[in-house]
Amino acid sequence: MSDPGYPAARAVASRVREHFAKHLAAAQRRGRAGLSAEPDEADIEAIIDVAFWASLRREEGVTPTISLALLPPTSGGQAITFATDLPLRASALAKVGPAVERPGIHLGVWRRDGELRVWGTTRMIPAFCMVVEVVASGLLVIKHRNDPFGKFVNVAVLEGDQVKVVDEGTSMDPDCPGPIKSLLGIEVLGREPGQVDVLVQLSASMRAHRRGGALLVVPSDDPAWSESIIGPVLYGVDPPFAELADLMKREQAEADSHEWQEDLRRSIGAIAGLTAVDGATIITDRYELMAFGAKITRRRGRQTVERVLVTEPVEGSQSAFVAPAQFGGTRHLSAAQFVHDQRGAIALVASQDGRFTIFKWSTTESLVHAHRVEALLI
Repeated sequence: MSDPGYPAARAVASRVREHFAKHLAAAQRRGRAGLSAEPDEADIEAIIDVAFWASLRREEGVTPTISLALLPPTSGGQAITFATDLPLRASALAKVGPAVERPGIHLGVWRRDGELRVWGTTRMIPAFCMVVEVVASGLLVIKHRNDPFGKFVNVAVLEGDQVKVVDEGTSMDPDCPGPIKSLLGIEVLGREPGQVDVLVQLSASMRAHRRGGALLVVPSDDPAWSESIIGPVLYGVDPPFAELADLMKREQAEADSHEWQEDLRRSIGAIAGLTAVDGATIITDRYELMAFGAKITRRRGRQTVERVLVTEPVEGSQSAFVAPAQFGGTRHLSAAQFVHDQRGAIALVASQDGRFTIFKWSTTESLVHAHRVEALLI
């Protein structure tokens, strides 16, 4: 028997097609080469549908965590091409799943003789190529990549009957943090196109270790942040650890180097790993590590933070003003207090359940703005 239709696939297909059509047209106007072909709405629906049903299957008791990329074999670079195409069926995807579960491997899907088929695997995909990733049972992410190195840009997140379409209009908010703009695929003022956003990479790595954690990013030219930290800090770093800062200084000259990319991944992973220790990890806006395991306190002379503005960059979501204690636990409360007292800083907070929040002072609202961004980081 064939699997029944997945209603969310049809519901989101037209919105996904509009997203890719808009971005591909804009890239073509800029004269960008090597772009993906625009996906067809029927193909989008079919791939989402089969990915969902594949996610509910088990191969030796394990959910097939696979990634499907819509592209022809000629666009897959140095790809592995199957001698015989596989049918785009949930059963076939579950069978091949163990071979392609490692990050960065995509199953290539394209039409042959009028039918979508799985033609092989690839690690290279063109810009704005539609990718549907099975993250967990019933959880899918539709995404694409703008640049060869860095985080994918999420278009929509589907979990069962819940559909979250990313709202790119969030980037127009004057208080929108730089990492959110990067996650939305928007060029950030002062950053060259294709330049790595370190805070995005740190956020993804923090979320990946699933232990929860807090990262405070403080101004390098203002030592007042120490007034919000209980001293002495058990794990202070002296002198500041500058490996990540040094790597970013070399980016322009070495960004295409595999060695530089691997060094950057290791450095980001090491700092993100420190956030698993109880307390907050502190880095400067130049990416120098100052401390980890730090305890936050209310700055002398400042009031206790009473409410924060909570938003999520998802279409249809509503902003809300809530008390910090209602929004999260001790980690969220202390991060909100820190940003309330140190308004030039931002705080990145990961929860063990996968939620991720960026706290930043809102100059328009004159309070702490909590941006929930797990839909962008999955």
